[in-house]
Amino acid sequence: MRAVISIGGSVLVPGLSPERVGAYADVVESLDSGGHTLGTVVGGGQTARDYITTARELGANEIELDQLGIEVTRLNARLLVAALDDRAAPTPPEDYDTGREALRRGDIPVMGGVVAGQTTDAVATALAEHVDADLLVFATSVAGVFDADPGEDPDATKFERMTADELVALIAQSDMNAGSNVPVDLLAAKILQRSGIPAVVLDGTDPEAVGRAIRTGEHDGTDVVPAHGDATPPAWRD
Repeated sequence: MRAVISIGGSVLVPGLSPERVGAYADVVESLDSGGHTLGTVVGGGQTARDYITTARELGANEIELDQLGIEVTRLNARLLVAALDDRAAPTPPEDYDTGREALRRGDIPVMGGVVAGQTTDAVATALAEHVDADLLVFATSVAGVFDADPGEDPDATKFERMTADELVALIAQSDMNAGSNVPVDLLAAKILQRSGIPAVVLDGTDPEAVGRAIRTGEHDGTDVVPAHGDATPPAWRD
């Protein structure tokens, strides 16, 4: 299977310690040795938010803040590159073509941000479309997609399965400044909608949950499927 994994920065580096990064590297290497072709995209997490907050107070504009966030995502990506040793492309690709070329030569691309205005979600979804991935996994700090904010509404219900059209509609009617019930942003959802790539949104605090989802399709998150066509990646059809 060809899969892209979007790893939130708060999931990969909840603190600046090697254990979680090493655990993710172990899962990626296991999938790689099992015959899966992988691309990864890493977010900025709390470190990016701290830098952005400080820079905003110093008078930086929004584009400058986006660029600062991109630099932090690439630093986090370098941590995963270091943990993957010679299986990863040696530096984080800074555009989609470079990421695709890394896959073609047999390396694992570990990307951070690309351009201002795009989130980790959007970069991962665009990379998945660019490399014609069979599956996209969003490893987030939330257990899936909910109909309300589960941190504020005890009656919030998790979607076990939804179409990309339904995801777009849910995000469009949500408050994008809150949105822990919609862990995928609107641009990513729209790219997912047009690409027809099946996706999984899950709690990535256990890296092995990502590995299990890719190997078998089993997970406790939310399946996001195309509105039409076969939503099952080839590796799961046996």
